[in-house]
Amino acid sequence: MSIFGSMKTAVSGMNAQANRLGTVSDNIANANTTGYKEASTSFSSLVLPSSSGSYNSGGVETSVHYAISQQGNISYTTSNTDLAIQGNGFFVVQSSSGQTFLSRSGDFSPDPSGNLVNSAGFTLMGYPYGSGAPSVVVNGFSGLVPINVSQNGVTAVASTTGDMEGNLNSNANVATSSASGFLPSENKAPVTGDTSKSSITGYDAQGNAVTFDVYYTKTADNTWDVSVYNHADAATGDTPFPYGGDGLVGSTTLTFDANGKQDSSSAPTFPITLGSGQTISMDFSGFTQVATDFNATGKMNGQAPNPVTSVTIGKDGTVNAVYKDSSTKALYRIPLATVASPDNLTVESGNVYSANGNSGVTVTGFPQTGGFGYIQSGALEESNVDLATELTNMIEAQKSYTANSKVFQAGSELLDVLVNLQR
Repeated sequence: MSIFGSMKTAVSGMNAQANRLGTVSDNIANANTTGYKEASTSFSSLVLPSSSGSYNSGGVETSVHYAISQQGNISYTTSNTDLAIQGNGFFVVQSSSGQTFLSRSGDFSPDPSGNLVNSAGFTLMGYPYGSGAPSVVVNGFSGLVPINVSQNGVTAVASTTGDMEGNLNSNANVATSSASGFLPSENKAPVTGDTSKSSITGYDAQGNAVTFDVYYTKTADNTWDVSVYNHADAATGDTPFPYGGDGLVGSTTLTFDANGKQDSSSAPTFPITLGSGQTISMDFSGFTQVATDFNATGKMNGQAPNPVTSVTIGKDGTVNAVYKDSSTKALYRIPLATVASPDNLTVESGNVYSANGNSGVTVTGFPQTGGFGYIQSGALEESNVDLATELTNMIEAQKSYTANSKVFQAGSELLDVLVNLQR
């Protein structure tokens, strides 16, 4: 064994403890970093060939490991865009340069454009709702877009369908058209007696409320005419007839059997047309004809102009816009990703990770499916660093470094002895 060898071994030990101290300092510095995963240093011996009469000291090698799979504690916040993952999944985030990474850091907040961005500047990605619920790409990130929670949108939905139901009095008189009274479908005044009326409201393409007047007239035994007009076109005065504008906007004939049920010759479904080209499919199949008073109820789909007041994120990753009238609309769905060996992911700056050959292939899926876990809104995952352990490791590293330096110092003193032998 050479003196130089012992000194090199001591230097190796000091370098190893310096690496250990480096991971300790990183852990302590990031003890309050959201989603940070503890780094640790492991040691392995480096042995050099030796003979029976001479020992060659080797050294020590270090490798750094990250406890990425170990979940930190969950703390709750007042922001519904703060997200924590309960389970094994990772958020899929994108850097400003367009690179895609995995992260557990869920301290997201809207940027000036409304995109959800965490404190490290990475944008949360998700699948948009289009004509229906999105489907996930299980082995890649194609189709993902930034999650945008801008609350300055105002939505109006045109009515496309409607339905009416109720009862037509079977004892009503049969009406005929004459100079003393006209059928509602003729759009003349006065209207013949025993005509019943109801109204229903829908919405045009710009969200304007449109009220329709619906008239029911018995024209023969078990036969009723249904006529629909736009209330805005009604005449002024005591009677709404004649209606101006487009006049009759929809009509049909309802027929009933002896039991008061609509029979096969009835035409309960018909279109209502507006001057803008909008068509509303109306369904009157819910009407009966029995010997009791007339009544009618109904509804149309569509929505008046409605501003977004807030955004909610569910455990399944669905991002919903909440409107002023308390209705909701699904905007995005946030996926989660996993790898076979998360502790072997490549650690990148900004508390993000990228997959490599040792970590395995990235698999993507939705929360609450498979082993991805679920998303907790209004919560953050804390660092999994234990400060007491790190302070202990720091003292151990310091003492070990000092011990190695003493070996180096002893070797240096022996070299001094050898140098002084020539004197």
